[in-house]
Amino acid sequence: MSSTSKIEWTEFTWNPSTGCDRISPGCDNCYALTLAKRLKAMGSAKYQLDGDPRTSGPGFGVATHPNAVLDPVLRWPQRSRRMVFVNSMSDLFHARVPTEFVARVFATMALTPQHTYQILTKRPRRMREPLADRRLRDATLEALLELRRSAPVVWSTAQAALLSWPAARMPWPLPNVWLGTSIESDEYVWRADELRRVPAAVRFLSCEPLLGPLPSLNLDGVDWVIVGGESGPHFRPLDLDWVRDLRDRCRERGTRLFFKQVGGLSPKAGGRLLDGRTWDEFPLEVEPAERGA
Repeated sequence: MSSTSKIEWTEFTWNPSTGCDRISPGCDNCYALTLAKRLKAMGSAKYQLDGDPRTSGPGFGVATHPNAVLDPVLRWPQRSRRMVFVNSMSDLFHARVPTEFVARVFATMALTPQHTYQILTKRPRRMREPLADRRLRDATLEALLELRRSAPVVWSTAQAALLSWPAARMPWPLPNVWLGTSIESDEYVWRADELRRVPAAVRFLSCEPLLGPLPSLNLDGVDWVIVGGESGPHFRPLDLDWVRDLRDRCRERGTRLFFKQVGGLSPKAGGRLLDGRTWDEFPLEVEPAERGA
């Protein structure tokens, strides 16, 4: 199932896999790790596998959930149009998520072009490799053919046509899939270089939590930048001059900017204003409020 999201730049979350490992300073105060521990204690089935305590934690071991992969087809209202953050509680391109499983997720996204899917990773090199050499495309075609053979689903006319002739009818890259990577400090701007090499309808960066200025960041090929400060009891303060620099560079290049929050003890503590206004831009002029549920 999907969940309505409080994240300002999306509408729903869908977690066909869960769990992750911290790999850089932006992960230090990971909200998902804390939430997974709580969900495990509540008995949530998806969060019973523990991760390595050095990099993960209770309930946050990497796990795939095959029964959730077809939720957008089977469980969501057929006439809905949703903006969906894929794996808010995981990283779809974690090394322990098999490429075959990722392909099944992509097959579902191909079958539901009315929805816009946002995939964010801290592992853009692993995302690039199967996408750039078309291995993921080929695996997605195989996953579609397997669905045609095995899934007990009444497909729509358009879905049935895609399943019958996937190689001819599946556009690539999928036009409803946005691919992004996280960059928290100048040490990690190389992730944008990897992202640039990924074929994608929309490429985006999440600079949240932003922990320092990004003077080396190259915005070539980037359609959208999300910026935000950290929140929670251990938050690291945001300098608004770092955000102003990104804003000015985005405006020069025509890159859309979404300023999520200043941050503080709570997400709303510092507000969302930058120089007296909010910055709620989306790529392709797609506004979530206009899409409906």
